[in-house]
Amino acid sequence: MQVILLERIEKLGQMGQTVSVKPGYARNYLLPKKKALRATKDNVTYFETQKAQLEATNLKRKGEAEQAAKKMDSVMVTLIRQASEIGQLYGSVRGKDIADALAEAGYTLDKGQVKLQEPIKTLGIHDARIVLHPEVSIIVRVNIAQSEEEAAVQREAGAKEVATTTAA
Repeated sequence: MQVILLERIEKLGQMGQTVSVKPGYARNYLLPKKKALRATKDNVTYFETQKAQLEATNLKRKGEAEQAAKKMDSVMVTLIRQASEIGQLYGSVRGKDIADALAEAGYTLDKGQVKLQEPIKTLGIHDARIVLHPEVSIIVRVNIAQSEEEAAVQREAGAKEVATTTAA
């Protein structure tokens, strides 16, 4: 199915491009979320007339996302979880858990904006990518520990590790 993208979509294309996608992806995700239009003659004409407005809206949203990224720069959230003696969590930390922790810290985002390669299943400091806008993303450090004291120790060790890596 041919669609016209109304915003940049990672691994698919830029705003205004006509791309071919599977019908289910278009029907279930792109069209309901207003991220694309079907590529008909009428919609192509409509897009051309609305292009300047869509680009202005996109720039405004990107600017807001960049401001939020500056505020969230070098944020570390701490999650207390139970784990085995070898550091395996009894369960896992998902994007929703990180989004909730960031909400408690005063940042507003939803679980869909937190991108993890895979669920976190061990204690320690991990990185999570937060997508604030299709063109703006940041890395947030997630400190997973069994207690507040252990979290403080890991935080200090992580800060020293970052300092030695940047000095090298």
